[in-house]
Amino acid sequence: MDGESYFRYLLALIFVVGLILAAGWGIKRFGMGLTVAPRLRGQQKRLMITEIAALDARRRLVLIRRDETEHLILLGVTHETVLESGIVPPQKEMPS
Repeated sequence: MDGESYFRYLLALIFVVGLILAAGWGIKRFGMGLTVAPRLRGQQKRLMITEIAALDARRRLVLIRRDETEHLILLGVTHETVLESGIVPPQKEMPS
C-alpha cells in the first residue's frame, strides 16, 4: 500500500469517529433514548438516593428520598424488596 491509501483510511477513521461523537452529542442534547421526560430548567429534583450501604457482594441497602419521604430498599442480584416505606427524614437544625 502506498501513502495515499493510508491517508484515505485515516480520513475515513476520523470521519466515522466524528459521526459517532456527533450522534452521542445529539442524543445527550435532545434527550433521545431516555425513558422518562427530562427535567425542565429550574425544576426541583423529586427523587434522589440518600445513602447506600453494601451488605455483601450481592446485596445493598438503598435509602431513597421521594419528595419529603424516604424508602429503605434491599437490592439483590435477582430481586428488590421494600423493607420500610414512609420514613420521615430527621429535620436539619438551622444554625443560629
